[in-house]
Amino acid sequence: MPSLPVLLLIAMLPAMAVEIPADPALIAELTADVYVLGERIGERNTQRYDGLVAARDHIAAAFTAAGLVVERQDYQAAGRLCSNLIATIAGRDPAAPPWVVGAHYDSVRGGPGANDNGTGVAALLALARRLKPGAQAAPIRLVAFVNEEPPFFQTALMGSMVYAASLAARGERLAGMVSLETIGCFLDQPGTQRFPDPALATLYPSTGNFVAIVGNTANAALVTRLRDAFDLAGCGMPSQPFAGPEALPGVGWSDHWAFWQHGYAAVMITDTAPFRDEHYHTPTDLPANVDHPRLAQVVIGMCSALRALAGP
Repeated sequence: MPSLPVLLLIAMLPAMAVEIPADPALIAELTADVYVLGERIGERNTQRYDGLVAARDHIAAAFTAAGLVVERQDYQAAGRLCSNLIATIAGRDPAAPPWVVGAHYDSVRGGPGANDNGTGVAALLALARRLKPGAQAAPIRLVAFVNEEPPFFQTALMGSMVYAASLAARGERLAGMVSLETIGCFLDQPGTQRFPDPALATLYPSTGNFVAIVGNTANAALVTRLRDAFDLAGCGMPSQPFAGPEALPGVGWSDHWAFWQHGYAAVMITDTAPFRDEHYHTPTDLPANVDHPRLAQVVIGMCSALRALAGP
């Protein structure tokens, strides 16, 4: 069993679900967006380009309806025009470096992508409707990334890599980046949580009913900040922090990885995807298999956390 000498465990608490009053409007909103992406549109990537374009247009329309100006970052991949979508919620301090919150909207080939990553996109759109310009000191930039899935994963054509590279090229500072990745699978049976290393099974809960806040060792401080801000929200969703070796499977498996390559602080919030969700990267990754009420808890926690991180 490989050792994890640089594993960082930060004030771990038991993963116990907390009952809070439901937010029917938010649950309905999330359910509708996950349905559009994961069922009405379904598979969306450069091979299913009509789906990719439909998802892009749905997100752009939702940002616009929330009163935000949408910027498109276009580039070519596999002979297709691909687009990142950026919507900025203005802060009171124009000199403050922005926070970036991102989610990829493409799906794996052969999969409808309701949880991966329709849930992350639905959360991004819910944040767009709730975070208000001028309510925070720092700007919050919401970015829907294209081409996170193979064959573009961790290549120069990954949408988040294109975006992060453009920030670095113009010397732009960031306060930090948070990737919303696969946040709709929660299970209450013991033994439902798996791990990329057996050592972790002795340190973390075996029941898959928590959200993980994940970073590499260089981003341990940001893991702690986001976990603390998320927990203060009292959203009812237990969290578990992890900052460990970047080479450990899963640690860099989302768009936050691209920001690490350009020296930016970045973390991921996730249900741990393949280490819990049996529908991950399969044709059964459908809206019916998403836990929309607990997805709503994650959104409530993230909305509150972002308000705190971006400054009162």
